[in-house]
Amino acid sequence: MNHQHDRALGALYGLAMGDALGMPTQIMSRRSIVARFGTVTGFEPGPEDNPVSAGMPAGSVTDDTDQAVIVGRLLTGSGGRIDPLRLAHELLEWERAMKAKGSFDLLGPSTKAALEAVSRGVPPEEAGKSGATNGAAMRITPVGVAFPDTPLEPFLDRVAEACQVTHDTSIGIASAAAVAAAVSRGIDGGNLEDAVGAAITAAAAGAERGHWVAGADIAARIGWAVDLVRATPERQALDRVCDLVGTSVASQESVPAAFAVLALAEGEPWRACLLAANLGGDCDTIGAIAGAIAGAVSGASALPDDALATLRSVNDLDLEPLAKALLALRADTAE
Repeated sequence: MNHQHDRALGALYGLAMGDALGMPTQIMSRRSIVARFGTVTGFEPGPEDNPVSAGMPAGSVTDDTDQAVIVGRLLTGSGGRIDPLRLAHELLEWERAMKAKGSFDLLGPSTKAALEAVSRGVPPEEAGKSGATNGAAMRITPVGVAFPDTPLEPFLDRVAEACQVTHDTSIGIASAAAVAAAVSRGIDGGNLEDAVGAAITAAAAGAERGHWVAGADIAARIGWAVDLVRATPERQALDRVCDLVGTSVASQESVPAAFAVLALAEGEPWRACLLAANLGGDCDTIGAIAGAIAGAVSGASALPDDALATLRSVNDLDLEPLAKALLALRADTAE
C-alpha cells in the first residue's frame, strides 16, 4: 500500500472512528459524561436516555460518516464535480431513510433549512446563504482526499461547490476549507504542523467566498484553540475547550475544537478521537473532523486494527473502493 492510499483510507476511516466514538456522548455535557462514563475509553452503545443515539450499537457511525460518503460518491460518479441539486436530493433521500428506520439522527439546522428552501423552489445559489453551522465541514473530507490543496484557488472552487447548496457563507466555506485542506496536506505526506498551517491558510482565503455572515474568524480561532491547549494537562485542556472554545454545532466552536484535540493528542488518531468523545456537545462531529485529519496525517496503518474491524462489521462499512476512486480523481488533477 503506497502512502497516499494508506492516508486516504486513514482519513475516511479516521472520520468514521471519531464519529462512532462520539456517538454515545453527543449532546451530553462534559459533566454528564464524567458522571456516566468516568472517561470514555472505547466504543460504547448509545445510552437509552440520549434522545439522538439511544439504542445505537457500540461502534455505530452517524450522519457525519453517512453524509461524507454521499459527497464522496457524488464526486467519484461525476468526474470530481458536485451538482448542488443532486447533493440536495441525496441528502433528502438519506433523511427519509433515517426516518423510516426510526432514527433521530437527522439533518442539521443549516442543511435542513437549505433543503426545505430548495424543495420550495429556491435556487441552489440562494438556498445556503445563511448556513454557518458545521454540516459542510463534517462531510468535506472526500474533497480533501480527491484534490491537492495547492494551487489554493482551484481547490477552494471544489470546496465552495460542495458547500453551495447548504453552507454558501463566509463561515461555512472557511470551516470546510480548513478541514479539507488539512486532510489534503496529510494525503500529500504532510505532518500535523503542515496540516494545521494549510487549514489556517485555506480558512482565511475561504472566508472571502460565499455570502458574508457575522461571526468570529475561523482561521484565527483555529490558531488560538491550538495555542490554548499547548503544554496543558489533558483534563484542564478539555475543560478549556468546553469552556472557552465551545462544542456546539456552530462552526466557530466545533471546528477549532477539533484542531485543539488534534494538537492535544499530537495527531495520534485514536487518542484525538477519544478526547473528542469526552468533550460532549457536538462531539461526534468534532471527533469525525479530528479523526479525518489525524488519519490523513498518520494513515490507516496508525488506526487500531480492532477499531477498524468494529467499524466495518457494525456498519457494514467498506471504504476501500471510495478511497481508491477519490485518489484516482487526485491523480487526474495532477496530470
